[in-house]
Amino acid sequence: MYNLNKIREDFPILQREVYGKPLVYLDNAATTQKPLCVLDAMREEYLNVNANVHRGVHYLSQQATDLHEAAREKVRGFINARKIEEIIFTRGTTEAINLVASSFCQSQMKPGDEVLVTEMEHHSNIVPWQLQAEHLGIVVRHLPITDDGRLVCCDDIATYLTERTKLLTITHVSNVLGTINPVADIVRLAHAHGIPVLIDGAQSAPHMKIDVQALDCDFYAFSGHKMYGPTGIGVLYGKEEWLEKLPPYQGGGEMIDKVTWERTTFERLPFKFEAGTPDYIATHGLATAIDYLRSVGLDGIEAHEKELTRYCIEQLQTIEGMHIYGPQTNIQCTKDAVVSFNVGDIHHLDLGTLLDRLGIAVRTGHHCAQPLMERLGVSGTVRASFALYNTKEEIDTLVAGIRRVSQMF
Repeated sequence: MYNLNKIREDFPILQREVYGKPLVYLDNAATTQKPLCVLDAMREEYLNVNANVHRGVHYLSQQATDLHEAAREKVRGFINARKIEEIIFTRGTTEAINLVASSFCQSQMKPGDEVLVTEMEHHSNIVPWQLQAEHLGIVVRHLPITDDGRLVCCDDIATYLTERTKLLTITHVSNVLGTINPVADIVRLAHAHGIPVLIDGAQSAPHMKIDVQALDCDFYAFSGHKMYGPTGIGVLYGKEEWLEKLPPYQGGGEMIDKVTWERTTFERLPFKFEAGTPDYIATHGLATAIDYLRSVGLDGIEAHEKELTRYCIEQLQTIEGMHIYGPQTNIQCTKDAVVSFNVGDIHHLDLGTLLDRLGIAVRTGHHCAQPLMERLGVSGTVRASFALYNTKEEIDTLVAGIRRVSQMF
């Protein structure tokens, strides 16, 4: 049974008030709240096991190293990677994508070669490629979306693949539309043309089971803070054969084998891509968050959040002037945990600000997806996004709040 009341007890912040109103936290696509077990695990390590990893022969360093590498194994199992060598710790999804953009483009591409993205990408999966385009003369092209926020079908995607296409990079779940992209089908299509694929999993890893071997993707990136872990920690999964080919992203301590004035040789995987002192406290926090997700049950989480998404769309559609973006049919298969909308002529910032005064935390603006906003023909939207601890009663509060604000306008 999915024990929602017990789950909410694990997140004390959900009991607080904002402006004298009970907090309704619906900004989970930006960051999730943290359960006590994650906070306790990190505090315990700081208090009793704080020492730099991989570098010391003393007891504390050995113990900290064991926890850090146990976290790597925990992540490997969570996404079903083949080897721990395929798990690179980063500061988040953004750094993971920047790592691939820098290392892949510089070693595998030449002027005129193309990277293919989609029209629904977060800036973190657009800007790094544009930076490489400025430096190297590569070309960034994009796949279009339909009016209801889905990618064109695979047959149409094939027409965008050319002999100059060297990488396809795509979000698993849109942070604006909630669209669940058919990434496994897209990977198969790209691989049939000899093209590797990077998946931005920032909005999927917290909400569903991820199996990188089943997806057969070449790279997969996600963040700890969106899946109930600490900020400043993330993961890049890469197939071993690709990580062996790519040069290091940064240089410094930890990632070296030997340094002389003439040349440097680099450590084996995964350390080749982990320059400097890692956030070993955060990796332990991430591992604890993974344990928490598994204890609740990812199947139950996914079912709960899809029901919240369906219920939210159903209730919002009863509001006059409501415009919801993204898929609204076959919700169980096409959309997850995110609902973006506007109401009549009310500016999204005004609506979000007034909802905040009612204790309702939603996100407003372009959500770091300005090209998508241009495609939708808006400057921004209001976004409600759900987590394992949200309730239908909170959605009812949101809907009542929108009705109240609408009457003011």
